[in-house]
Amino acid sequence: MTGERPVRRRRTARDWVVDLALFCGAAWVGLVVVGLRVESGAMPPEWLFGLDQLSGALGCLALWLRRRWPFGLAVALALMSSYSEFVAGALFVALFSVAVHRPPRVAMTALGLSLVSGVVFALIRPEPHESDAALWVLGSTLSAAAVGWGLFVQHRRRLAESLRERAARAEEEARLRAEQAQHQAREAIAREIHDVLGHRLSLLSVHAGALQYRPDAPPEDLSHAAKVIRESAHAALQDLREVIGVLRAPVGELPQPTLADVHQLTAESARAGMSVSLSESLPAPVPDGPGRTAYRVVQEALTNARKHAPGARVAVRLSGAPGEGLSVEVTNTAARGPAPPAAGAGQGLIGLAERVSLARGRLEHGPAGEGGWRVAAWLPWPS
Repeated sequence: MTGERPVRRRRTARDWVVDLALFCGAAWVGLVVVGLRVESGAMPPEWLFGLDQLSGALGCLALWLRRRWPFGLAVALALMSSYSEFVAGALFVALFSVAVHRPPRVAMTALGLSLVSGVVFALIRPEPHESDAALWVLGSTLSAAAVGWGLFVQHRRRLAESLRERAARAEEEARLRAEQAQHQAREAIAREIHDVLGHRLSLLSVHAGALQYRPDAPPEDLSHAAKVIRESAHAALQDLREVIGVLRAPVGELPQPTLADVHQLTAESARAGMSVSLSESLPAPVPDGPGRTAYRVVQEALTNARKHAPGARVAVRLSGAPGEGLSVEVTNTAARGPAPPAAGAGQGLIGLAERVSLARGRLEHGPAGEGGWRVAAWLPWPS
């Protein structure tokens, strides 16, 4: 299979210049050979000399078709070279074109055919004053040089194309990495907004609901609830400013809590009216990585208990040791009153499970006891 196929495209200005230069070069080689033949005086029969010149002219003109049918043209010129010496220049150009535009196997086939034609030429038109073997070697060397040059040009073109494709692929991969980094940053920001603001806003919701359902409460209770709402709103606004700062700076610059802040977290919930107990069994300070994740577990569990189990008792337990891991468990009893509907229920636990998984930990959640709920996580604690 030669791989011959018509290539239909407009010639560029560069193509016209190259084709014209090759045509002129092939014609010049043919004229030089004619001149040498006349000068030597060893003229062939007149009819053969005329046929030789006509073949050389047709071969040069046929070079304008080399881009469309390079292999077919090379085969035709190789066959003509079995009796015509004036077609040599056109044959070299055709062999070069095949090597540039077709696979190496096809170029080697055309080269082999031209070598066989050279043997036939030496048999039917022997030179009286020259060595036929030497002339065949000279012609074969020139033909092989044309093919070798064409293969070199093809290799250079393929290499340049490969480099262009590699550069385009690298640019596309860089764009995809940038999009992935942006997506991860947005997810991190969404988690921070949910974790930070969800806790504050749930406190506001609890106290606002108390004011709504107990308009006849004592003035001290109303004043205390209003104070908590004001403090929670102020804290939520401050947290919102910090989260928005992430949009203008790397995510890692957001102030991150540690496990030591769990005491403040439970204290805030207790001031909001929740019944919260905290027990710790930690022989050493917890590293920031697992401690931060544990804080988010407790924060999400308290927020969910406040939303879905109003009036329930909540117990927070922290235990573990270096090398054994850090265990976090938050359980709450059944709700003492109807829970208001919560939009997007379950999204917090999904994000929390992803956060724990990224920390190479495990998260469990589900019913506990009589109508209660349990959230437990285990996180690695390096020794």
